[in-house]
Amino acid sequence: MDDLLLARSLFGTTMAFHIIFATIGVGLPLMMLIAELLYQKTKDQEYVVMAKRWTKTFAVLLGVGIPTGTIAGVQLSLLWPGFMEVVGRVMPLPFQIEMYAFFIEALFMSIYVYAAERIAPWMRILSLTLVAIGALASAVLITNVHAFQGTPRGFRYENGQYVDIDPWAAFFNPSFFVTAGHVALSAYVVGAFVVTSVAAYKMMKNEAGSRVYNFHKKALKISLIVGGIFAFFTATNGHEAAQYLHEYQPEKLAAAEGLFETQSHAPLAIGGFTDRETQTIKWGIEIPWALSYLAGDSFDTVVVGLNDFPEAMWPPLFVHTLFNAMVGIGTLLILVPLFVFAWRKILKKDYYPKWMLWGLVTMGPLAVLAIEFGWVFACTGRQPWVIYRVLTTAAASTTATNLNVLFISFIIVYIILGIAVVSVLLYFFRRNTELDDLERAEKKGVPLFSSNS
Repeated sequence: MDDLLLARSLFGTTMAFHIIFATIGVGLPLMMLIAELLYQKTKDQEYVVMAKRWTKTFAVLLGVGIPTGTIAGVQLSLLWPGFMEVVGRVMPLPFQIEMYAFFIEALFMSIYVYAAERIAPWMRILSLTLVAIGALASAVLITNVHAFQGTPRGFRYENGQYVDIDPWAAFFNPSFFVTAGHVALSAYVVGAFVVTSVAAYKMMKNEAGSRVYNFHKKALKISLIVGGIFAFFTATNGHEAAQYLHEYQPEKLAAAEGLFETQSHAPLAIGGFTDRETQTIKWGIEIPWALSYLAGDSFDTVVVGLNDFPEAMWPPLFVHTLFNAMVGIGTLLILVPLFVFAWRKILKKDYYPKWMLWGLVTMGPLAVLAIEFGWVFACTGRQPWVIYRVLTTAAASTTATNLNVLFISFIIVYIILGIAVVSVLLYFFRRNTELDDLERAEKKGVPLFSSNS
């Protein structure tokens, strides 16, 4: 690989690893808050045990998310000095405010973990609410930088200088709310379906009707409801995102749909792959006029094709496959909860067959994959720009060479970290089973949250 591709691959690998922890770190606090609210309403000890166990998981994931996020920040400075010069001059606000968001998240998580038994119920709820708000704010603020890359505002670049800088105009750039909304909603989807995977797996491993089985059955119900609702909202927000692409990044939308010729009544291509030579989507399914309606809420909407731009400005055409994979998984995450609801309520089935539980186990990994596909699509679809029509990726990159040793070294580090995270979680929850926590919760005077045996 050449040095530019190595720099992109190194940073991309870091973000692909970090985003797993960052996304679950946004979604899981909401699940913790819901479990705590259910406990305060029903006084059912199983809900507080869920909140406790999810909190312990969140703490471990946060412990890895912090250093990987720090690595990403360092790599931004070292690998993309041209980009950081623009951000430092025009867009410093998200990075500055994010530190306070993280401080709130970490502070109130500590209060909830170590003082839950010694504070009033409303303070427990407030603590978890602030943890969820802090986690969400951190994600939204960092995402705002990505939004700025797609729709830069708040400055002019003249004669090699950045002038008329307005940090708040840069902060509230046109795609801020749509992009931040999509990231927040999809993070809640991931957090819910990760719980779905664990609950379904545990239900398979325990006898139907047992206490542990029924405990995870409750967790499964909560996660499917939350995941299904937020998956639907994510799809709705995705429609808005397509319209913003139509207005602000037409090349990206054209590449996502494999559209080469500008036209009204443009078809929506589902599946297949983009063939550059024939300028068609091979083995795909076309829905007539649907892309025009998606882009502008009208079949008459004219959608700009790739041929209206120089080929050097085209995003990589494989983004069509990434986009379809993201949308396909998102659709599945909406349909699966509906199917389970129909199975239980309409067909009146009071059990979960093994094939269904195996299918539910895959939901968490699929949700994480959808996030990965979405981020790669978002960043690769902007190429060759790091800041759209302002700064190219090549111009922003470091001039350092021989990055291959660093690339390989970091891959090894991430593999070790990944194995360590899984090992720690397995070790902890084998030493602290559901029954242990349920029995501990029933005993008065025995701390539940501060138990770390």
